Amino acid sequence: MTLSTRSNLGQHVFGLGVLATGLITLAWHDYNGWHQPPYLLYAAAAALIFGSVTIQFHRTAKTGAALVGATYLIFALRCVPQMVIAPQVYNSWGNFFEQFSLATGAVIVYARLSSAWSPPKLRRIGRILFGVCVASFSLEQAVYLRATASLVPKWIPPSQMFWAVTTTVLLALAAVALFANRMALLAARLLTLMFVSFGFLVWIPLVLSDLRNNGNWSETAETYAIAGVAWILADLLGEDRP
Repeated sequence: MTLSTRSNLGQHVFGLGVLATGLITLAWHDYNGWHQPPYLLYAAAAALIFGSVTIQFHRTAKTGAALVGATYLIFALRCVPQMVIAPQVYNSWGNFFEQFSLATGAVIVYARLSSAWSPPKLRRIGRILFGVCVASFSLEQAVYLRATASLVPKWIPPSQMFWAVTTTVLLALAAVALFANRMALLAARLLTLMFVSFGFLVWIPLVLSDLRNNGNWSETAETYAIAGVAWILADLLGEDRP
């Protein structure tokens, strides 16, 4: 017998991360330090705030997911020109996949509430899309390994570089698990825990150390929004477990 279970916890966590991003964008008149045109900033802030609120309620969740997904997809596409101009610089690729991962979360929420895709197909698409993004996270950490290590709190043993290398390898293994559909649910759950830990151990202390630093606030909100995406995928993969 199969017991159908449906959890929306990841959707709510994602919505809170998106709400924080919208409020930060509005407060600092900036999005991730990208210096976007004012009309785009205010439109994006409004869409993220409105979308993050409506995504919390079943009747309006599809509308909210569509708004949030479209907004993050626009920001992802704005990374493409720089990727073409300087393909050897991975920062632009990393920015693209960070925004695309957030768009993926919104797409999964929208699709779960729609009958257009069957559950098995949606699970497969969700695994692959987010798996590509996780692979990019691993590659970005590998390319900027010293910068990654510098973010690790010095008080955590055995060393900053140890945890930079370890998390890079774990991200790569999680991407493989998602692609191969081997222990994919476990991988999604551990990714959720990892991103939540990044926020708690790295970004929140940085925010508290400099409350006026827009970049730290933005990174914190984005990290928890991505944790929400991993949780959304875990909720999806956990449906209809025997």
